[in-house]
Amino acid sequence: MRRLAGISGRRAVRAFERAGFAAGKPEGSHVTLKKPGFPILVIPLHREVSPFLLRSQIKRAALTEQEFLALL
Repeated sequence: MRRLAGISGRRAVRAFERAGFAAGKPEGSHVTLKKPGFPILVIPLHREVSPFLLRSQIKRAALTEQEFLALL
């Protein structure tokens, strides 16, 4: 199983888009992702997003870590 470390913000946003979330315009260094029936996700556009933050956003998106990693 791959780990969540070393994933950039842009790669994370693309993975959530593949899961059906729509990305808005970048607001500063963050992107807001929306999908009807789900909470809003906010992903920083950093070179590496904290695994703790990714894990919490993956749970909010009702995905498992394995599903998210498959979307990368």
